[in-house]
Amino acid sequence: MTNITLQLEEKGDEGGDRIDRYLAQQLPDLSRSRIQQLIEQGNVQVNGTVCTSKKTTVQSGDQISLAIPEAKPLDLQPEAIPLDILYEDDTLIIVNKPAGLVVHPAAGHENGTLVNALLAHCQNLAGIGGVQRPGIVHRFPARFWQ
Repeated sequence: MTNITLQLEEKGDEGGDRIDRYLAQQLPDLSRSRIQQLIEQGNVQVNGTVCTSKKTTVQSGDQISLAIPEAKPLDLQPEAIPLDILYEDDTLIIVNKPAGLVVHPAAGHENGTLVNALLAHCQNLAGIGGVQRPGIVHRFPARFWQ
């Protein structure tokens, strides 16, 4: 768990910023959606009180504390699912994903996904978003490959 504490300085006559916007400006290593997720999970406090809304406004003198949990590994199993690989090198793989193939495992689709297939094909995939899961970028236009 990583703990971060911020103390707002005097802001002059301007109005208060939303807490998610303020934190995104102050902590560029965290995306705004990740910050909103931390707020929803009760991991952000303003002046010692748990903040439950991303719309909370912060004022000069406020003290904001964040508790950022360590990334959780997912229990993903490799599956030998055929892939239509368009390009591959040591750092990049481009796959023509068939329609209907789910990308990430989720409720109702715990296996048989693109991630399961990639885990069988590639040994190391990057993690993103607070969960150690493969970093997948979606959709190049079809004309890109023609």
